[in-house]
Amino acid sequence: MELNAVKEEEISVLLNDLLECYGYDFTDYSLASMQRRINRLFSMDRFPSFAEFRYRVRNDPSYIQHFVEEITVNVTEMFRDPSFYLALRKQVLPMLATYPFIRIWHAGCSTGEEVYSMAILLQEANLLHKSVIYATDINTSVLEKARKGIFPIANMQQYSQNYMASGGQHEFSAYYAAKYDYAKFNESLSRKVIFAPHNLVTDGSFNEFQLIICRNVLIYFNKDLQEKVLRLFSESLEQLGYLGLGAKETLKFTNDAHKFRQIDKREKIWRKVSI
Repeated sequence: MELNAVKEEEISVLLNDLLECYGYDFTDYSLASMQRRINRLFSMDRFPSFAEFRYRVRNDPSYIQHFVEEITVNVTEMFRDPSFYLALRKQVLPMLATYPFIRIWHAGCSTGEEVYSMAILLQEANLLHKSVIYATDINTSVLEKARKGIFPIANMQQYSQNYMASGGQHEFSAYYAAKYDYAKFNESLSRKVIFAPHNLVTDGSFNEFQLIICRNVLIYFNKDLQEKVLRLFSESLEQLGYLGLGAKETLKFTNDAHKFRQIDKREKIWRKVSI
């Protein structure tokens, strides 16, 4: 089968169908990234032609959940990029500690590994009791996995190394119970998390936050959509609130860049210094 059996113009048709029929707007996602993932799905589900693929998308609502799961990226790990979490520990949490109540938005949270990482940071800083984390994603299937807090035990060694490199204060195994091939994280962590669907493309702000984390999501958007989402984050942050992005993402060269100051030369963490 051709590497790109679904052509570029057909990708646009398909994405417009998805928006028209179901309200999912992927039209401003990076076209190259969409083409790669849609062609993978086309091959995996063994469609004989684009016409049949399109017919299935337009006429089978039960197929759409699977479609959305496959074309959204859900690659993550606990304490991913440990130096980022070390910067949060040292430079952000001490400032958040001065607030009577802390609201954090983790946008594009995927299966939740980074959400639980944040909950552990807050607990070790004695801040979890006065915090709430809003963990959102467009993909309801991964949200359900995140809500359960169950991850493969095979990943725990790497996660433990990440945790220690991020300044971890305890044995990482204290935060989960191992059973067979899985680790279930303590409910004391998820008790302060609200998991909810949210579409960064079409949905607006829903609260005012002291910290927003959205890592390795914007790289899949085109420049116009990046601007739109970063504007949403800016509007959702309190004055002097913090924004954390992925290693390959930036606020520089955006319309709202003048409102923020990068607090660490290496890590992609900014503080909102003007309205």
